[in-house]
Amino acid sequence: MSVAQQTTNAVPVGTWATDPVHSSLEFSVKHMVVATFRSTMPDFTATLTSAEDGSAVLEGTGRVASVETQDPNLTGHLQSPDFFDAERHPEVRFRSTEIVRDGDAVTVRGELALKGRTGTIELSGTLAGPVVGLGDAERLGLDLEGAFDRTEYGLDWNAELPGGGLVVGNTVRVAAHLELVRS
Repeated sequence: MSVAQQTTNAVPVGTWATDPVHSSLEFSVKHMVVATFRSTMPDFTATLTSAEDGSAVLEGTGRVASVETQDPNLTGHLQSPDFFDAERHPEVRFRSTEIVRDGDAVTVRGELALKGRTGTIELSGTLAGPVVGLGDAERLGLDLEGAFDRTEYGLDWNAELPGGGLVVGNTVRVAAHLELVRS
């Protein structure tokens, strides 16, 4: 492998932390079979650490009580034991086990800890940068998407619709849009 390929396919060395103003964590799920419900978890942090040897780890933590919807009753239901159980399980955690970069494309495999259970998830997306931004800070852009089955994490609440189907789909799509700053 040439030096150019190594540089293109390596995660830039250093420790990179989220810029909370320019980063977001979102999730979505099918609702009533026909629509997609979307929500955010604005109180989260993520850190990408990459070493000279090419190893890299992405870690993130989100505060469940920060989940936002457009309806206070729905927000309360999501934070109840039917779903996230925010009182007993206040955080969602992610830690990568593998990061593979091929040019701008990146695949991140790791462990998702949610509601007292841990499972694996694969995220894919793009890694851009680094660039020097305003104030001379180096920045990376990391956009990742993936999916998991919510029932594997004990988020089991559901109801049957009169004409067939379920109120809430089992597949949860997650999207992390991260602007990371070298720390």
